[in-house]
Parts: sequence; C-alpha cells; structure tokens
Amino acid sequence: METSKNIEKQVENTVKESVKKVVKIFFFVLLGIGIAFLVGYVVMYLWNWLMPYLFGLPTVGYWQALGILLLSKIIFGFGGGGGSHDKRKKSRKKEFFKNRCRPMRRDFSEWEHYDAFWKEEGELAYKNFVNRLKKEQNEEGSQP
Repeated sequence: METSKNIEKQVENTVKESVKKVVKIFFFVLLGIGIAFLVGYVVMYLWNWLMPYLFGLPTVGYWQALGILLLSKIIFGFGGGGGSHDKRKKSRKKEFFKNRCRPMRRDFSEWEHYDAFWKEEGELAYKNFVNRLKKEQNEEGSQP
C-alpha cells in the first residue's frame, strides 16, 4: 500500500514538473514573440523619426521595419559576443595554433651563419635574379 502511494506521489511530482516546464517554455516563446514585435516597432519608430529628415528617405511600415532589421542582422551579424564562452574558445584556438605550429619550429642555432651566407652567395644570387628579370622584360618589350 505504501509503495503504491509513493509511486503515485512520484508520478504526480513528475507530472507537476512537466507542466511547469511546458508553462515556462510557452511563456518564453510568448515573451520572445513580444520582444520581436516590440523591437520591430522601435526600429520603425526610429527609422521614421530619423531617416526622412537626415537622408530624405521615405517612411516605412511595421513589416518593412522588420525586414530592414532582419536584413541588417544578416549583413552585420547577430551579436553573440562576450561572456566566458569566448574565453574558452580563444584558449582552444590558441592551443590549436600552438600545436599546429610546433612542427614548423626549428633549431635557430643554424641562423648564426645566415649573414655570412648572404654576403657570399645571397647577393650574387639576387643580382643574377634581377638581371634575369630585366632580360625577360627586354625580350617581351622587343617582341611585336
């Protein structure tokens, strides 16, 4: 007898929790719709207040204002910045590039010979390269 009462209580509590969740979801959906209508009205009001006087543009209706808002969100993005989520994302990105660049890291002790190499072979190679480019340009210019 006691177990059946406990089961009934558990079922009743589960049903109550489910109903609370459904009511919350419904409330937030209605709130979102209300905010969307309010934002559309604010955009329409601001457009009709500023744009005709500043730029000589025509006034817009409510649905046109919502279209302008949606178009601007598509073009310029939906926001979504800030918060601790970005910090985690940045640290993951930093780790990714750190690990990605690891194979490219070299022992830079070889670079002590770079200046000597450049003086001996680099300058000559560069001069030969420039002369070759000039020669190719002269040949292209002389062809009909």
